[in-house]
Amino acid sequence: MALLVQKFGGTSVADPERMRAVADHVARTVRRGNQVVVVISAMGKETDELLRLAREVSETRPGREMDMLITAGERKAMSLLCMAIADRGVPAESFTGSQAGFLTDSTHMDAKIVDVRPERVREALDRGSVAVVGGAQGISPERNITFLGRGGSDTTAVALAHALGADVCELYTDVSGVFTTDPRVVDDARKLTTISFDELMEMTANGCPKPAMRSVEYARTHGVDLHVRSAFTWEPGTRVTKEDDDMEQAIVSAVVHDASDAKVTIGGVEDRPGIAARVFRALAGEQVSVDLIVQNTSEAGRTDISFTVPDDELATAMAVCEREAAAVGADEVTGDPDIARISVIGAGMKTHPGVAATVFETLAAHDINILMIASSAIRISVVVAVEQAEQAIQVLHDGFRLDEGPAYID
Repeated sequence: MALLVQKFGGTSVADPERMRAVADHVARTVRRGNQVVVVISAMGKETDELLRLAREVSETRPGREMDMLITAGERKAMSLLCMAIADRGVPAESFTGSQAGFLTDSTHMDAKIVDVRPERVREALDRGSVAVVGGAQGISPERNITFLGRGGSDTTAVALAHALGADVCELYTDVSGVFTTDPRVVDDARKLTTISFDELMEMTANGCPKPAMRSVEYARTHGVDLHVRSAFTWEPGTRVTKEDDDMEQAIVSAVVHDASDAKVTIGGVEDRPGIAARVFRALAGEQVSVDLIVQNTSEAGRTDISFTVPDDELATAMAVCEREAAAVGADEVTGDPDIARISVIGAGMKTHPGVAATVFETLAAHDINILMIASSAIRISVVVAVEQAEQAIQVLHDGFRLDEGPAYID
């Protein structure tokens, strides 16, 4: 008998028909002799609707009350799914995050899991029931309901799988797995059968929207095997596991993109110690998240510093930099919201030279200008103008022949 944790996202349970389809699948899984824990998100766009209502009703929107409001969507969905499963002759019991033993810190709207004590979930399984847990929620030390943030249901599922010692954590969504690139951009994007945690971490950190990056990080830390698959076709998806040293590693596995950043450039900065420290401390003080950073070679004692920030933080970043410009001897501060980051990812980059050269040659051959470059052991990222982003994705996907299969070390 296997113990499976199955997580279903909002699109998977968006309406009564989808809810019944999920109940059918859960019942089939149980009848095959498995124990099942389900983690469920709010139905469809219900979380967005609750946030809209909050904005219309209140200007202050206290964090405690926002968490109470948002997590109501998952509580509604878990109860309905239990009813649908019961109609199939399979007993099911619903649990809120606090009832399932999720202890979090006190941060509202983006709480972090401190501990998971799933005694009631274990008891339900021992009784032969399916345990259905509301995702993305827990309880703080002050006994307040907390919300884990967007994508928190993925993290709930992985944390439960670890705490229960589950055989696998299945993350069901509206796509059939993890692809070599966005299928909406490249027609011949290929579904990956397997991928390492490190590769998927880089993908989710650089634009791949599913699964949530926090859940992948949690799974990697605690050794929870993941299976990303479709709740619409039920076909096998992409398995995410620890990298095997004995396996041949793909040089490049995927090309991902993120068009949600903007670029800030502080031009003509005095080239002396402490300048960058002052600027980035000021940005941190205003809660601006900085990603890629590039500093040009100094000429005549002056240099340029460029960095990327989330689009919605560009105005704040510009205001901070303009405020600091005189103190750091800057000539000008400019912002560019029309950029996109393209990242080429593969575990084999660590031991295979020439990937960066291929990336740059491929883009140059198609007259795609690179604005910024950054890299890690298994990733090369470039920033390009947003209007060239789709072309960059396509030519890099073609250049590494990812439609044919992963590129392997010779």
